[in-house]
Amino acid sequence: QLQVVESGGGLVQPGGSLRLSCTASAIFSINAMGWYHQAPGKERELVARIFNEGRTTYTDSVKGRFTISRDNAKNTVYLQMNSLKPEDTGAYYCNVVVITHRTYEYWGQGTQVTVSS
Repeated sequence: QLQVVESGGGLVQPGGSLRLSCTASAIFSINAMGWYHQAPGKERELVARIFNEGRTTYTDSVKGRFTISRDNAKNTVYLQMNSLKPEDTGAYYCNVVVITHRTYEYWGQGTQVTVSS
């Protein structure tokens, strides 16, 4: 079983910054790691994902503000969030994708981000 642990959430004023971290304990290869956002009363949505080769994808609403990066040696992914807006408030979940003979997805417990003055 793969364990996923997030950290770095908190309360920040609009325009501020936060950095989220997520570490996965794995004895096998991870194909992709990403972050999902779930606003209060809404569905969980993909924010950013980074693949093994370094390719990244972002949802339109965070392009230019958020940056995802990864330390493969540590199985750790980071989400640098700048110019935060109140609509960025919600729980952020780390997602880990492992592909062997099938695709497995693992989730962290979530970390809360609140953007408010």
